[in-house]
Amino acid sequence: MTKASSSTIRPEEAAHFGALAADWWDPKGSSAMLHRLNPVRLGYIRDAIDLHFHCDSSLLKPLAGKRALDVGCGAGLLCEPLARLGADVTGLDAAPENIAAAQAHADPQGLVIDYRCEAIEDFAGRGFDLVTSLEVIEHVDDPQAFVDGLAEAMADDGLMILSTPNRTALSKLMLVELAELTGRIPRGTHHHEQFITPEEMEAMLGEAGLQVIDTSGISYSPASGFSISDNLALNYLMTVVRAQ
Repeated sequence: MTKASSSTIRPEEAAHFGALAADWWDPKGSSAMLHRLNPVRLGYIRDAIDLHFHCDSSLLKPLAGKRALDVGCGAGLLCEPLARLGADVTGLDAAPENIAAAQAHADPQGLVIDYRCEAIEDFAGRGFDLVTSLEVIEHVDDPQAFVDGLAEAMADDGLMILSTPNRTALSKLMLVELAELTGRIPRGTHHHEQFITPEEMEAMLGEAGLQVIDTSGISYSPASGFSISDNLALNYLMTVVRAQ
């Protein structure tokens, strides 16, 4: 296991999430909001996979024979479903505690996932059919270098899925002030000034030779939870391919 050394990683961010590692898989613990968000993200990802790779939605393993890379994987909340969809999965994270927790959770289930404590900029892997990075870019030191690293890892005909909070008054209220005040998200998780607007994200992706083909919002209601919507004010997902 190699400790990540890239300058795009904020040590304080890695330490913050590493301290939550033991609690990551508890649906009622500090990552409870991620557990509630995950099914919505997975539904979006599955739709994008089916469309991009021309798969039937009834296929149990649409990623069979394909390689997937999840960057900022935490304790494997996305890596495990991708592995169950048939992918050969690699997960990168800046916190060694997260990598240890991810491996400990995957092994008893017989899930073979290549977990590494490594930065995307230092990662030698290339040619991944699917590259994902969800709720990560707002925690890095150099977003453009991070996006460049994601682009370099993706195959020419690959698919990328990103998600991140938008930098709006609503996201500051909901994801920073209220979420931390009520204990729904651990204090210090989000820094509003580091949030990225869809326009800024699309510009960075363009600099890396990538093209956004879909942007969808993630909305939240106390009554119904998270859902995909046209409203980008809180959080959004992007489907990305190589620029034509």
